[in-house]
Amino acid sequence: MPRVKSTPVTKKRRKKVLKLAKGYYGSKHTLYKVANQQVMKSLMYAYRDRRNKKREFRKLWITRINAAARLNGLSYSRLMHGLKLAEIEVNRKMLADLAVTDAQAFTQLADVAKKAIAK
Repeated sequence: MPRVKSTPVTKKRRKKVLKLAKGYYGSKHTLYKVANQQVMKSLMYAYRDRRNKKREFRKLWITRINAAARLNGLSYSRLMHGLKLAEIEVNRKMLADLAVTDAQAFTQLADVAKKAIAK
């Protein structure tokens, strides 16, 4: 019995990997073995960084809120504590957006937080 290499299946699988490797540098987009390794690594990076992106954005929002809070004479933690005491539920994304686009509204929130802390 002759050995069957099942070329259509193999060729399809290899074409799929090389298509994913399109645009990679050097032999990473032409040689199957190297391309397969790089595609697997790239998919791992993509999976990891979809989660890391959420962390990065939260860090960015906190940094922006802290900068705006300090312009209003508060630290980030005291601002957040004051907003919690005043029972104002605004998420960090919206606070950061206010800090960047509408400084006057952010100042009003900071004043509310200051009053809540003073009580």
